[in-house]
Amino acid sequence: MLQISPVEIKRQRKLVIIWSITFMVVFPLLIILGLLMRLNQGEDINLGADTFYTLMTLHGLGMAGLLFTFSFAGLWYLVGTRQAKLNISVGYFVYTLVLIGVIGLAIATLIGKFGPGWYMLYPLPFIGVNWPAWSTGLAIVSLIIMGVAWLSGIIHLVSAMSKEFGGFSNLMGWQYLRKRKEGERDLPPIVMITTISLVPGLCAFLIGAAMLFMYLMQLLEPALHFNPLLMKNMVMFFGHTLVNITLYCCVGWVYALLPEYTGREWKTDKVLVYSWNATFIFILFAYFHHLYMDFAQPSAFQYIGQIVSYSSAIPATAITMFGVISQIYHSKIKWGVIPVCFLIGVAGWAIGGFSAVVDSTIAVNSVLHNTLWVPAHFHTYMLGGVVLFILGLIFYLSHTKEEQEKDKTAKFGFWLFVISIHCFIGMFYSGGLNSIPRRYADYKGIPIVSVHHTGALLAEIAALFIILLLIGLFIMYFAIIIKLSKQKNASLIKSV
Repeated sequence: MLQISPVEIKRQRKLVIIWSITFMVVFPLLIILGLLMRLNQGEDINLGADTFYTLMTLHGLGMAGLLFTFSFAGLWYLVGTRQAKLNISVGYFVYTLVLIGVIGLAIATLIGKFGPGWYMLYPLPFIGVNWPAWSTGLAIVSLIIMGVAWLSGIIHLVSAMSKEFGGFSNLMGWQYLRKRKEGERDLPPIVMITTISLVPGLCAFLIGAAMLFMYLMQLLEPALHFNPLLMKNMVMFFGHTLVNITLYCCVGWVYALLPEYTGREWKTDKVLVYSWNATFIFILFAYFHHLYMDFAQPSAFQYIGQIVSYSSAIPATAITMFGVISQIYHSKIKWGVIPVCFLIGVAGWAIGGFSAVVDSTIAVNSVLHNTLWVPAHFHTYMLGGVVLFILGLIFYLSHTKEEQEKDKTAKFGFWLFVISIHCFIGMFYSGGLNSIPRRYADYKGIPIVSVHHTGALLAEIAALFIILLLIGLFIMYFAIIIKLSKQKNASLIKSV
């Protein structure tokens, strides 16, 4: 049985606390960028199109990178303190490179005005742009640096688990599909989910790196040209996979931590193995539904996108939801802020996933694809799912079981945050159903007066709920900082 020393656990905890503080600083700053964009669309301020798209680029790339990085950091901590020995130096290497990449991206956007959107659709960064070439180059290099960090961390984490559990096939849970040997070691669900989340991530980051190097080549040699549809497939594969594995990484925490509050084991079995292994395949092909509008795309890919998008919503989501229900049913769980974060986060995943399936239906997608329905569904499972999982983990680091049950300040902030999230997201869904287009800096140029006024009104209301969710977030931050400060003081006194 693996034994991890208290010293190593303390070192890993220090690293995840550093990640937590970084998240707590950067996350509200990126929310404020979203607030400014909605205020501009609501015609309360006038940023100008150039500034709007600069903010949209940093907000999109920043949020996707921040949420994935912390989801990875959470897995690193939980695996590194329970399941496998991880080299702490690699953890700090990942942190440092990501921080360098974030600083570079911030300079490229806020100072260099780089603004093609998170998707950087080819050849947008190179044709008809109004920002300098250096900002394009800095953005590309910054993203490559972050990719190197993520690849390094994933390879180390998966290889350490593979060494500990006897190979890749065991990490995937395939030993449960045969008659197991007597005394054979059980596979914790978090280990299998980590593997199934991060291995497709390796594929996505390699494809993303190849795409970015192609961008860099064209920047250095403008005479080069690449196939735009190929480049779009590459960026959508990278982006869709990144968002999916971010969510699945966080779900791994639920399997590991929720049993501490229900008092029930959550074991790996055949059903769990079949469902998550199916998800492993679906992750790789579901991105095709982003390309329905590209009629040059082979028709077979469109059908695959439809089928896989529907299929991907069933195994992991359904088995996790039923698992959560069976965990809490008659468990006499005490509803502190941590299990509530996990429960409401799973609900956000399910609601956002259902909305995504609706949009992935070809007939519906032809109507909703370029409307606010799209940011509605991904804000639902990222803001209403991933962020709640992250906050649950941070509360887990700062609060004891008894403290999180009694902390009324944290609970008040949490419910203000959650209610505001879903009201804010509701404005996106309403905008989608009213044909309000996405990616517009404002709606003044829309010739249909009702669409213009509806879009501006919904943006104003959304901005109000963003302010409320920020208040809820800062109330939770206050509760977290108080507890972390007490822990630090207690450890200082103990050391003296």
